[in-house]
Amino acid sequence: MKNKKTIAMKLLEGKKVAYETFSYPASLRDAQEVAAAVGWPAEQVFKTLVVPRPKQGKPMLVMIAADRQLDLKKLAKAVKEKKLKMATQREAERLTGLQVGGISALALLNRGFDIYLDDSAQEHTWIIISAGQRGLQIKLAVSDLVAVSGATRVDVSTF
Repeated sequence: MKNKKTIAMKLLEGKKVAYETFSYPASLRDAQEVAAAVGWPAEQVFKTLVVPRPKQGKPMLVMIAADRQLDLKKLAKAVKEKKLKMATQREAERLTGLQVGGISALALLNRGFDIYLDDSAQEHTWIIISAGQRGLQIKLAVSDLVAVSGATRVDVSTF
């Protein structure tokens, strides 16, 4: 794997935010497998899910722990929508311009996406998220992630 800096890594460096990177086989796409590959518990490795808005506007990027599922009813209530559905793999890649497994909110800042972080992140000082490229993850402080991304904290996951 090339050791090239991703947009997310450059962003963090520009804001002087401490982070650490972890690489894993880019063929892995399941978040729990990625957690095992980087040696961190699944509850601290967060996946970024793409959820289109039913009417207009950019889709939402929702970060939840690898060992959890997105509760679309909870999310709909939190964002005052009637009904939501997950983007398909093809839709997620088309909407973000990134490959599934490499979608990162940090790589998509200032592109009009609403960014949400599940409340379960508050149980941890550090979490791991995608660096914006398959095979590469970033460990950073939850407080830094919220400050840099402007993520809204929401209770939207279930086991």
